Amino acid sequence: MIDSTPPAASGGVPSAAAATAAGPADVPVLVDPSPGWRAQGLALAAELRAALAPTAVHVEHIGSTAIPGMAAKPVLDLQVAVVDLAAAERDFAGPLADRGFLLSRHRHDHVPAGLDDDPRKWAKRLWTRRPDQGARPASDGTPAVPDVTAVADAVALRAVNLHVRRVGSPNERLALLFRDWFRAHPEAVPAYARFKRLLAEAVADTGVYADVKDPVVDLVVTVAEPWAEATGWAPYGG
Repeated sequence: MIDSTPPAASGGVPSAAAATAAGPADVPVLVDPSPGWRAQGLALAAELRAALAPTAVHVEHIGSTAIPGMAAKPVLDLQVAVVDLAAAERDFAGPLADRGFLLSRHRHDHVPAGLDDDPRKWAKRLWTRRPDQGARPASDGTPAVPDVTAVADAVALRAVNLHVRRVGSPNERLALLFRDWFRAHPEAVPAYARFKRLLAEAVADTGVYADVKDPVVDLVVTVAEPWAEATGWAPYGG
């Protein structure tokens, strides 16, 4: 699931590999879930919704930090849905640069196994922010900086992968379905979290981590799709 050609930014599901701009030395580190992630994700989504309007149609907190109880890398994944990626790249350049984001070279997500899709349907833009680069994350995923208590301060110090995808695209939908299926099935969270921990311990960089994780995400989606059909699930509540 989320794009992976040099290191992956896992977590935003369609392939996280692409999310990390650090390079092959970027070692995957998972931390215990933090109760602060939800508030930080909501706060950042609200900030970006205002800053990126009207080009941003939707802004959502996605990935493992958006799933209660899920171990994750201490990086928030957010998804911005837009009508046109080229226009978004132009319109978002200034506001995101002002907030410390860098545009990644990764422009496509992983196409799930078994889908004979044109890769262009899975196009994206990806911005990353690593304000705490070099700091050792605390056990709850909060960057190791002193006196960070307010949500706004925590958000400003938080590492972020910002996935920009087209409204109605399969990768936009997949990221939301993955999140919502796990939210509806908390009993599945421990097993997936355990898999991620073991994988992070076994590999040396986030690129390999994302490449191995993508097929497992594909398996999750094969279970999530029937659930979506049976429950009438739709992105953004239909």
